[in-house]
Amino acid sequence: MSRPLVYRRYGGSLQVSIPSFEVLTEAIRIPETQWLATACPLEGLNCDRRFLEFVDADKNGRIRVAELRAAVEHTAKLLKSHQGTDAASDVLMLDALSEEGAKLRDVAGILLETLKAPERTRISLEQVRASEKALREAGQNGDGIVAPAFLPEPLRPLAVKMMASFPEVKNRAGQAGVDVPMLQRFREERRAVLAHLSGKESVLVWGGQSVERARRIQEVRPVLDTYFLQCRLVAAQPEAIASLKLEAGRLQGTLGDTEAFARVVSELPVAPPEPGGALRWSRLYRGPAFEKLDAFKRDVAVPITGDMATLADATWRELCTKADAILAWQARLDASPLHGLVDALAAIPEPELDALEAASRADLALKDKLDAVDELERLILYQRWLLTFANNFISMPDLYQTKRRALMEKGTLILGGRRYRLSVLVTNRAAHAALTGQGTTCTLYVQVLAKEGGESYEVAVPVTRGRSGNLVVGKRGVFYDVEGREYDAVVTQIIRQPVSLWEAMTMPFERIGQFISKKIEGMAAAGEKALDESLEKSYTHGTGVATTAVTAPATPAPATPAASPAPPAPAAGPGGFIAATGIAFAAVGTSLAFIVAQVKSLTLLDVISAAIIVTAAVMLPSGLLGWLKLRKRNLALLLEGSGWALNDRLNLTRELAALVTRRPRLPKHATVDRTDALRSVLVKVREDDEEERRSPGVWVGIVLAILLALLWQFREPLAREACMRQWLPASMCDALLSPGASPATPPATTPAQPKP
Repeated sequence: MSRPLVYRRYGGSLQVSIPSFEVLTEAIRIPETQWLATACPLEGLNCDRRFLEFVDADKNGRIRVAELRAAVEHTAKLLKSHQGTDAASDVLMLDALSEEGAKLRDVAGILLETLKAPERTRISLEQVRASEKALREAGQNGDGIVAPAFLPEPLRPLAVKMMASFPEVKNRAGQAGVDVPMLQRFREERRAVLAHLSGKESVLVWGGQSVERARRIQEVRPVLDTYFLQCRLVAAQPEAIASLKLEAGRLQGTLGDTEAFARVVSELPVAPPEPGGALRWSRLYRGPAFEKLDAFKRDVAVPITGDMATLADATWRELCTKADAILAWQARLDASPLHGLVDALAAIPEPELDALEAASRADLALKDKLDAVDELERLILYQRWLLTFANNFISMPDLYQTKRRALMEKGTLILGGRRYRLSVLVTNRAAHAALTGQGTTCTLYVQVLAKEGGESYEVAVPVTRGRSGNLVVGKRGVFYDVEGREYDAVVTQIIRQPVSLWEAMTMPFERIGQFISKKIEGMAAAGEKALDESLEKSYTHGTGVATTAVTAPATPAPATPAASPAPPAPAAGPGGFIAATGIAFAAVGTSLAFIVAQVKSLTLLDVISAAIIVTAAVMLPSGLLGWLKLRKRNLALLLEGSGWALNDRLNLTRELAALVTRRPRLPKHATVDRTDALRSVLVKVREDDEEERRSPGVWVGIVLAILLALLWQFREPLAREACMRQWLPASMCDALLSPGASPATPPATTPAQPKP
């Protein structure tokens, strides 16, 4: 090696540094296992499409290691100075060309002369493409295909006729035209057709109507061949004529069935077979073929034979032989691509064909020149893009820069108050999501909505900082491509993973809260449903009782023996619902009382310690698992889902995460006014508008209802306590307390307490 290579670490990935083209010529020799990428697709790269097509030598839509090596070696062979490649310039200095690039120097001089350029020591990519376009517009393509628009006026009609006779060929400009192989085939076919037409008189024995009459003979041939065979059968065996007639039984079975009758009749001969082998036109049966044979007699048989009465077997065979020869001759003529020019072939002058061939060969003579123009464009594109492409293929330092864009980046997404600067093109979201879903990186799939006349596309965006809770499908944002153009963007899919350690630690609590809220919502819905059903049953039951009371007969029911008492029925209607609600509240109150009693026995330090222990028991395992996931985040999956083949991981370190997702700070020298503007507006509104009158009676009623409910719930303990303290009379205590309760008066041993 001419100089040692330097490897640098980028986010934990070891990559070779390629600062210049001289280093690149050495870097392409390192083993493929040390390249960061070994293949990539052409789609989604922000560079000249023509450059990518030149590098893609096998035209399979992917660039591989061998193709990049060949491009670097080709450039190093043609350039002796690498200043242009180091500067990524699209202007080629002609004195930078080596001896092997002398041909390109000559072509560049011709192009500069064509463009009348004042500077002749350099040529730019724009000048090369402008000169190539001028040559294309002038009809000079170097492929020998000349469009009719660039031919002299007398030759254009002939060129159009030739193009209509043969498969279309297009030149480099995409224009259809004629070339030397087409002219050569035209000459051969023309010679063959003219030779074929020379024997026309000997074949077309019936004049201009020969082909039409031969086709009419072919139409009736199956019918007449069958008839003359039947004549031969009758001549050899006269009694066979009875077999050619229909039996009465067959006819009787087909009566009433038109289709069956037609099939039976079609089996009859077209005329009575004669042993002499002649068809008498006057004896034709009026069967299915009658009209066709009558027309054939009138249009073909009588004009050719001159016999209006009969058609002999020998005459028919002679007609068939001549018809076969005519149709074979016509079929060969129809198979020629020039069958549409039969009448004009003999009149085409040979000098016009020579002129067309000369124009095609003149364009073909420009091939070397125009191929050299393509090579000149290739070299300038390699000079402009090879070093940049290598720094996004062999290594990827631009992915870790804020001032430069990597070639695979599509743009920046502004969403939810954050800026996501890394995005890659997605052509198949299902396949991409299946791969990125195996990783631990939170990924957004965003549809970039094109403006009028544009094309929408989809990108994958990694979320590396902040929180993912506010990111939902359908959320809209703004997308800026690498050229600064603005587009609308909408989230179409989210692969959720922890974005930060804090989010990983608090995620279990969020899930618990979601679970509790769902359960409460379900219980509330079930309670509403139960209440509706209870009210409906109460209404139905009340209506049924009233109806029964009105319509029941007055006859007394028969006496029945006394039965055992039935168990109490469950409460129904609003009363049952209220009772059930009271029982539920009582159970909840009992639970709360137990909890409060237990908490009262604990000190404040015990409560705080228990809360810390429970929180730590939930957060520490989640935090550990989240930390492991955050350490495993890998951006390589994002690129591999888009078709890249990578050798190494692109670990999403903390520093890289801060580069990818950012929340921009306030502008420099900006100040923040902490005053809530909405509060001052509300104060102003209250001063201007009339204050709404308050109704204290409503609140008093609500408080009293709550107190009454509490007193009713705890009525027995309160009454027992009042009776024990002799705050109530004995008769009232007996009425309030249940039969099994303690007596209203205290035991005899207890001295009477004076009433307060």
